[in-house]
Amino acid sequence: MDRLSEMEAFATVVNQGSFTGAARRLGVSKSSISKHVSALEERLGATLLNRTTRRVSPTEIGLAYYDRARRVLNDAGEADAIVNATQSEPSGPLRLSVATDFGVQHLPTLMGEFLRRFPKVTLDLVLNNRRVDIASEGFDLAVWVGEPQDASLRARKLCNSHYRLVASPSYFQNHGRPMQIDDLNDHRLLHTTAQSGTIGWRLTSPNGDVHHVRASGCLVVNDAQSLLNAVISGLGIAYLPDYVFGTALKDGLLEEALPALCHREEGIYAVYPANRLTPPKVRAMVDFLSDALGSDQA
Repeated sequence: MDRLSEMEAFATVVNQGSFTGAARRLGVSKSSISKHVSALEERLGATLLNRTTRRVSPTEIGLAYYDRARRVLNDAGEADAIVNATQSEPSGPLRLSVATDFGVQHLPTLMGEFLRRFPKVTLDLVLNNRRVDIASEGFDLAVWVGEPQDASLRARKLCNSHYRLVASPSYFQNHGRPMQIDDLNDHRLLHTTAQSGTIGWRLTSPNGDVHHVRASGCLVVNDAQSLLNAVISGLGIAYLPDYVFGTALKDGLLEEALPALCHREEGIYAVYPANRLTPPKVRAMVDFLSDALGSDQA
């Protein structure tokens, strides 16, 4: 006789307080429940239940066995759920938070492909420049720039981004090119609000020396795309990640200033709750983004 079935019959009798209730709960006959419990007691050589005409209750050893059996049954149920989840098709609503600057550049075409590949998923995409509280704000998944430092979250690196100093050809024609980091003091520097603190840009020279450049200049904006447009128009030099300027650089709209600098590197991560069981829709999105973005796995 199946040992797990014996445990389940016994534990259900304890939960329901009777053989009749256990039979009703499990959808089997009362005699079947009785046979399972009797077989269990015979195999263990111990009486696990006190039986009277009015009630059934666990003996002292039966109560101890019940505590252990309940854990085994819970683990077995979770194991079944893992297998079922692994085999099930991704479906249902998926709420995704993405860093605005990264999302604007990469996600429009990618999300269309994802929805074609997984037609049973409905996507709620939220672009913002803050790190949302994934669980409390009702998100399934987030894409963040920079590694999270939260043990309650699981993070998978999707790719790396690199920051570079860029400007338009017209700017270099009108204002010349900086030849070293100190030359930036004589140039028009553009930056986002997030870069406008007292430290400014942290730049590393080819020999490894670190320089702090105050990013004061003629323009401060709180949106990287707007800053990119300003740089393309020739207003000055900006320090931007390649996911913002990459296409413009490739098309010749921008050129790199001080290309010999050591480039600052920052990871792009898919972040989701560190549950024991990841929903298929979340796993599908993480795998899809990892493949699409040329995953540099952590």
